[in-house]
Amino acid sequence: MPIDVARIRGLFPTLGDGYLHLDGPAGTLIPESVARAVGAALRVPLSGRGGAFPSSARADALVDAARRAISDLVGCDPAGVLLGPNTTTLTQAVARALSRTWRMGDEVVVSRLDHQANIRPWAAAAHRVGGVLRWAEVDIETCELPDWQYDGLLTERTRLVAVTAASNAVGTRPNVAAIAERAHRAGALMYVDAAHASSHLPIDLYALGADLITTSAYKWGGPHVGAVAATPAVLGELGDDRLGYGGLGYGGLGHDGGLELGSLPVELLAGVVAAVDHLAGLDDAVAGSRRDRVVASMAGVERYESVVFARLLGGLRSLPGVTVIGDPPVRTPTVSFTVEGWKPRAVSEELARRGVCAWDGLADAPALMEALGVAELGGAIRVGLVHYNTVHEVDRLIEILADLP
Repeated sequence: MPIDVARIRGLFPTLGDGYLHLDGPAGTLIPESVARAVGAALRVPLSGRGGAFPSSARADALVDAARRAISDLVGCDPAGVLLGPNTTTLTQAVARALSRTWRMGDEVVVSRLDHQANIRPWAAAAHRVGGVLRWAEVDIETCELPDWQYDGLLTERTRLVAVTAASNAVGTRPNVAAIAERAHRAGALMYVDAAHASSHLPIDLYALGADLITTSAYKWGGPHVGAVAATPAVLGELGDDRLGYGGLGYGGLGHDGGLELGSLPVELLAGVVAAVDHLAGLDDAVAGSRRDRVVASMAGVERYESVVFARLLGGLRSLPGVTVIGDPPVRTPTVSFTVEGWKPRAVSEELARRGVCAWDGLADAPALMEALGVAELGGAIRVGLVHYNTVHEVDRLIEILADLP
């Protein structure tokens, strides 16, 4: 195995609660190093940022360290990192800012595959200006998002394309770079939701062709903090969004400006740094800069998870009455399925009774679940693996499902 899962599991004291935690797509467990980092930040004086005294300097340092950590995670300049409470709030702020230059009839392209956090803010922004919302559709048999369809969706009026790097509902990893190439040819910006993908594979903003990319630390072992990353040039193009503060010295859309309204949770940002360090250390045989170690470790995670997930997928498909939703050729270790004769909620309750954490419902992707025809049934059961899950846990899940009456 490219990573030592036994060593890694030792970094998570919460794995000792007796449950099988197969609910990674909704947020991972927290490694001890992250909990310690947040606790340590709370045990020293911290003040607001920008002061001339030590407690304020500590806050400034934590914010700067978090920007650098996110930049190492996604491969961008730290100056292009914006921080906030979650990806939804930050996407809403970016959508409001960008749409100030849109005009009636301008178009935004979203995908049926996406989490609603990467659909609703763009739909609302388009609606405010009298714009047009266009949909990229999913192949309902495979759950693929064909990139060729964007040839017919993009026009000279397209202002932005929003797409996920990986579906948190069915695991699909669309060809983002191919979509981005088409978007840029049309003169549109590319906004990529990498919240789910970031916990499973190396992320590179430039390789994806993203103008802006978002992620959320709680998806990969950190606290509830979101980030948007972009090239500084793209942030500069967004314009000034001082929201009425005028000449009070506030910045534009960047740091301390319209996209980072309010105080940042500096104590939680210490956890963001520790979580990126955790990812960088998953393969303890690699060396180099933190960015180098993140890329190498996450490549190892991708290989390890693919082995465990193959066991999971094969086990689910062997069970009579279990229907696996979709079969995308490139995916994260996330799968949704239904069980004949069972409501999804009843399955998740039975799994919980037997010590398994798994989600049921629409997976925050109602447009996808409606397209797949399972929304009216209560959605599906979703299981997702991360780097601390094992083949033994997968086998136990399959045994429990096989034992359902």
